[in-house]
Amino acid sequence: MKLIKNLQQKKYRNEYGLFVMEGKKAVEELLESGFKVYKLFSTGQELEGSGMYEVDRITIKELKQLSSLKNPNGILGVFYKNSISMVNSAGWMVALDSVQDPGNLGTIIRLCDWFGIETLICSKETVDCYNPKVLQATMGSIARVDIHYLDLGDFLESTGLPVFGTFMDGENIHYIELPRKRYFGFGK
Repeated sequence: MKLIKNLQQKKYRNEYGLFVMEGKKAVEELLESGFKVYKLFSTGQELEGSGMYEVDRITIKELKQLSSLKNPNGILGVFYKNSISMVNSAGWMVALDSVQDPGNLGTIIRLCDWFGIETLICSKETVDCYNPKVLQATMGSIARVDIHYLDLGDFLESTGLPVFGTFMDGENIHYIELPRKRYFGFGK
């Protein structure tokens, strides 16, 4: 119990290389995508794809003690963080500079998934993608987007690829010709 509560803090997520995902759909997404499981908990709901894993049955009271949500919904999984070594620079990529709001990062991850953008590059000042609020906002999309934390300026300069900023008064992306490989930048 103490470990799971500690994983709500970034320093412990980094120390143990673990994170907590809550909710049936989101946990199933991670199971399907191949995230390595540390521990699964359920108040009785069945998990698709969990046949290969031991699921510990817990009471709703115990789940409330473990959960970071006001109203936990029956499933909690503890997973190992992905270790992605190389940046896949094929196709479209999104670069984020100092995005601090967990809900915003989660939504951006979900949008990347929706639009088929597989690579997200974050500045080191961007909120941790394994933050519980970020994970809830991704609704499981974190399973399909590779996220890298790098020195953004150095990385973008080293790729030599064009970088396009997003601006309210910019040109409509659907009406301009863009190179196949490129970055779209959001942030400060």
